[in-house]
Order: sequence, then structure tokens, then C-alpha cells
Amino acid sequence: MSDAGKREAATGRKALRIAGRAVACATSGATLAACGFSWYTYHDLTAGLTTSNAIQVVQQAAKAQGVAAPPPHLDKSVNILLIGLDSRKDQDGNDLPKQFVQDDLMAGSSDIGGYNTNTLILMHIPAGGGRVEAFSIPRDDYVDLVNVPGAHPLGKGKIKEAYDQAKYYAEEQLSQQYSGADLEHRGRDAGRAATLLTVQKFLNVPIDHFAELNLKGFYDVAQALGPITVCLKKDISDPIISRTATTAGGGSGFVGHAGLNQLDPTMALAFVRQRHNLPDGDFDRTHRQQAFIASVTTKLKQEGVFGDLGRMQGLLNAVKQDVVLDNTWDLLDFAQQATNLTGGNTEFNTLPMERYATLSDGEDVNIVDVAKVQAMVRQAITGVDTAPPSAAPSDSATPSPSGSSSPSTGPTPGSPTPAAPTSPAAGTDDSGDGGDASQPSPTDSYAGPAVDGGVPCVN
Repeated sequence: MSDAGKREAATGRKALRIAGRAVACATSGATLAACGFSWYTYHDLTAGLTTSNAIQVVQQAAKAQGVAAPPPHLDKSVNILLIGLDSRKDQDGNDLPKQFVQDDLMAGSSDIGGYNTNTLILMHIPAGGGRVEAFSIPRDDYVDLVNVPGAHPLGKGKIKEAYDQAKYYAEEQLSQQYSGADLEHRGRDAGRAATLLTVQKFLNVPIDHFAELNLKGFYDVAQALGPITVCLKKDISDPIISRTATTAGGGSGFVGHAGLNQLDPTMALAFVRQRHNLPDGDFDRTHRQQAFIASVTTKLKQEGVFGDLGRMQGLLNAVKQDVVLDNTWDLLDFAQQATNLTGGNTEFNTLPMERYATLSDGEDVNIVDVAKVQAMVRQAITGVDTAPPSAAPSDSATPSPSGSSSPSTGPTPGSPTPAAPTSPAAGTDDSGDGGDASQPSPTDSYAGPAVDGGVPCVN
């Protein structure tokens, strides 16, 4: 064969190979990760994101003696835990700029807040599509706090305290080996693992992935998405009072009017943080967080973000410094499932509580019936009513530390045995206490599917 013939044959074979690859891509569904973009594109998309190995730590801990593992998935459904920290520090533990914290976050100073998880939401994404179930966990629910095997036991306390306490004890143990940012990173991973283990035990479901953000991370998300639309049932003002450099005082600074409101990042953060001047306090704040997520996911769908690599990359670039994801999470694969999260295909649930109580150390908590909570979650996920006969929730527990709102001092020892109900002093702690123990528990007035194409109205 002549040289020209050889070149023509080689060109033909190359064309067939290219055509074959195109057919293979098309017949595989032309999925985003497998065909549309290369590994380089995926790496470029996720480069710079802060990741954590806490999921692997939890999976190993669940196999260890003494740590009860939740039942495994029976299908390919996915459970994601959203963690919102009250921290005003960056990922290395450094204080955020003073004026930014005061003016943009309206959050006092970086000395306030500690590492309590003021938001915990479990998202259950069913296999093969269908309605997503979201469960908001009230931050003051009084539960068993679970640490990894071999670490300092945490006893019983508010569920929000698992992160702060585990971080404190881990740093206390590791302070001779590490310092600065290295110590901060290891402490936070310990806090994440304890939070995941605690939620898994409380709800009796496995957690596959998590996303964590602090106040600045939330601010960055709201800024990257542009104005966020929320709906209020009535005019409301929550002025900041008695705030100093070391005390948050009361109030979020939120101001809104009845009907639809377009929120900038500062007001968006105040909207989801407000707990004073609301009929049901923390429970209304929980409903606001649910409504905010519904609004954001609707906006993402309307703007086609999940189907637009450029928009996804722009969003991730804006938030990657302040958002932490587990290192097993394939974001491109998740983007294909995320359409179920948007446009009203998510049902929000707030976990039930039995009553308020005040512990002997003055802490106000939510008393919960764990069996009832687990039955509710299981029924929402499977559609099967598994509710057992409800027993009276136990208030007693062995002594354990009460979580500190300051990471510099660590947990304060105290006895978590409930005392006679008393009214908490409002507005003295930015992390917030439970509701008034002398009042009945609030009813969950906002539960059900998010409005398709609209925005739920809340207090």
C-alpha cells in the first residue's frame, strides 16, 4: 500500500474510533461525569474545596465495639447531613475581620458563638428519584452525645454541643503534638465525627455525606446566589440589644415586611438566625431555615445552575473557602440527582419533642422520646408506620459536661439532671437556650412539601 493509502486508512480508523467513542458516550446516557467532562474538568471544578475524612472515621467507629451502627440502606438512597456552625472564625481558627463580623454578619465578635451546631438538617434523597425528605433537628434536643471509640466520653447533652465538646477534648489531647491550624483542623474533624455519630444514633439512620458551613459560609452562599426571596406572614423587626465585644446580647437585626422580601446576604443571615420576637422562638427559626432552603433550591432550578458547569463552578468558587464537604462526595454525580431537591419536591419535617425542661445547672433543653423520633423518621423514609408504644422519655442521665459556647474555655462541668422548671433569661447567650420550661411544647405549624415554583410564608 502506498504512503498516501496508509495515511488514508489510518485517518479512517481514527475517525471510526472517534465515532465509536461518541456512540459509547451517547448510549451511556451522556451523563455529566462519564462523558460530558473529563477528570481534569472535575478536578478543576472541585479544586480548593475544604474536605474532611469524618465520614470514613464514622464508618470505622460504627464497626467498633460499643458503637451501635444504624441499619444499612436497603437501596441506593442517600442521606446528607447539613451542619450549620455558630462559629465566627475561618477554617484555620483565625478571627474573621472585626468590622465584617459586626456589620455584615451582625454577629458581635469572633469571641462569641463557639462551635455549637445551631443547624442540623438531614436530607434523605431516595434512589431513582422521588420526594426528598428533610428533617430539622432542634438544636436543644437532649440526647446521648456519641464520640469516637477511645476519645473522651461526652455523656448526655444538647445535640448541638457534640461538635464543640468533641473538638475541645480532641485539642486538649493533641495539643502536645500539634498547634495552630493543624490543631484546629484535627479538632474540627473530631467535632464533625461526634456530630455524625450522635445524629446517626439519635435518628437510627446512616449518614453518607455532609456539608458544613459557618456564619461566613452562609453569607458567602447568599451573596453568590444573589437576592434571596422569602415570605413573611406579618411585618417584623428584631433589633439588636445589649451587644458588646464579648456578649452577643439579643436580637438578630432582621427587619422585614409582610409578603415577599428580597434579602441581601446580611439580612438573609439575620432571617435564619432570628429567635427573639417570634411566637415559637427556636421552632420558628427552624421553619425559617426550611423556608430558606426551599427558596434557594427553587432559585437554583429556575436559573438552571445544576445543569450549567460554569454556574456551578462560579458558585463553588465563591463558597469553597468557608464550606466543608466530606471527601467521598462526588459533586458532579450529585448534581444529576439534585433536581429532586428543587421546585417543591422536598418535604420538610421538624422532629417532635415532648416538653421543655431545665437542668440543675440552669441549661434549658428539649426532652424527646427517641423511639417516637426514630419511628417518625423511618415512616417518612419508608412509608411504613413503625411506631412502637411510646414510653415516657427519660430525664435522668449520668453526669456529663455541658457544652461551652466559647472554644477557648471548653465545656463546663455540670450535672444534667433536670431540675424544677424555670424561665430562662432571654437574650444572654448567642447560642440560645431551650424554650421556656414553664410553657407547653410548640406545635409544628410548618411541615409538608415546599411550594412548587413559590416561596413558603413563615413567621
